Amino acid sequence: MTAIATVTELIIYPVKSCGGISLNSVVVEHEGFQGDRHWLIVDPTGKFLTQRQYPQLARVKPQLDDQYLSLTFDGGPPLKLSRNAPGPLIPVTIWRNQVQAIDQGPVAAAWFSEILQTPCRLVRQSPDQPRPLNPKYALWKNQAVSFADGYPVLLTNTASLDLLSEKLGTPVPMNRFRPNLVVKTDIPFAEDHWQRLQIRDVPLVMAKPCERCIVITTDQNTGDRHPAQEPLRTLGTFRRTEKGILFGINLMPTQQGRISIGDRVEINP
Repeated sequence: MTAIATVTELIIYPVKSCGGISLNSVVVEHEGFQGDRHWLIVDPTGKFLTQRQYPQLARVKPQLDDQYLSLTFDGGPPLKLSRNAPGPLIPVTIWRNQVQAIDQGPVAAAWFSEILQTPCRLVRQSPDQPRPLNPKYALWKNQAVSFADGYPVLLTNTASLDLLSEKLGTPVPMNRFRPNLVVKTDIPFAEDHWQRLQIRDVPLVMAKPCERCIVITTDQNTGDRHPAQEPLRTLGTFRRTEKGILFGINLMPTQQGRISIGDRVEINP
């Protein structure tokens, strides 16, 4: 393996589609980064809701400690929840998965319903009800994943972003792509050719490239959508494939461990 990359950012998103938390160091679990996408917003039928339909979720800002998840929205009253609060299991649907999740109660439901201006509920992933990873890409039987779109860890590359910004003619912030792991390299889209990489004692295997959607047109500070659908439109001019418009790769950790900003990334193309 050759070290051609360095970890520059580590981010978790405790509530799927809400704001992220930047970390200096993170525990990598088989399901993803510790604390990443353990909560999910669902409609009254249990179907998951995201920034695809409700871009204002970008303005929900989380804080997470050993005991509590705290959320704020536009200076309004905060929502504070125990990380281990009990509750009834309810059926939820995320993409093709149907799992049971722990309902977070009427206060959380009312808080998010006011933000979205539609009835919804907040649920937490149950440790006893694992969500299966797509068996087409799973490395072992019953491999589990968080409430991420499909895979444990999303990696993006600073050189890829630099090339997109150059083609667009204006800087694009990396948070538009909502990665977990940002690495610095000198080669745009070098990650297309990576199959395995290792950071400290954590090996990661590529599952598939990441197809991008309308979410990357959403300003992650204001929740506003770009009127010309940028940078998705420009990205599509040179990154469109039969699989979709690609930016970044999805990874699966094969061992657990801790990684930090500044760590060397050993690449096996």
